[in-house]
Amino acid sequence: MNKLDIGYEMAQLDLRNREFYDELNDEERKKFSTYLMLRWGSVVNGIPELQQYYLQAMNERVNKRFFDINKHPKLQWLLLTTVSPNMGKHRHEWMAYSGKTAKNKRAQKMLELYPHIKSDEAELLADKITDEQYKGMLVERGYSDKEIKEALK
Repeated sequence: MNKLDIGYEMAQLDLRNREFYDELNDEERKKFSTYLMLRWGSVVNGIPELQQYYLQAMNERVNKRFFDINKHPKLQWLLLTTVSPNMGKHRHEWMAYSGKTAKNKRAQKMLELYPHIKSDEAELLADKITDEQYKGMLVERGYSDKEIKEALK
């Protein structure tokens, strides 16, 4: 069994195996990339609510301070394991990097509201949230009724 197979690593993330990093030998730790776990862990196949959950949880819990703790890969791994809703294993996909330009108006607004996310994450989030959820996000951030109406067009 190859502990550094991406499918196995993602299964350990989904299962919230907090001991996984400790179980790696020194050579495996040198090859293990928490950054890859961040990119792969953000996208999951499944129902839209689960996809949205993984993306938002990864951004809220991990993305914001991930590189502040880059000298502590075990801590990064532990942080990554908090994302899993503990609902079994899921098929994860690679989230490719893209620039900060979104394809539609709502996704562009997501980039304004969440400047730390990438454009593909913003587009995925914009596609997954309902109009009511979107309106709630704008209300929480103090947008006027006029601005909200314009954003919902």
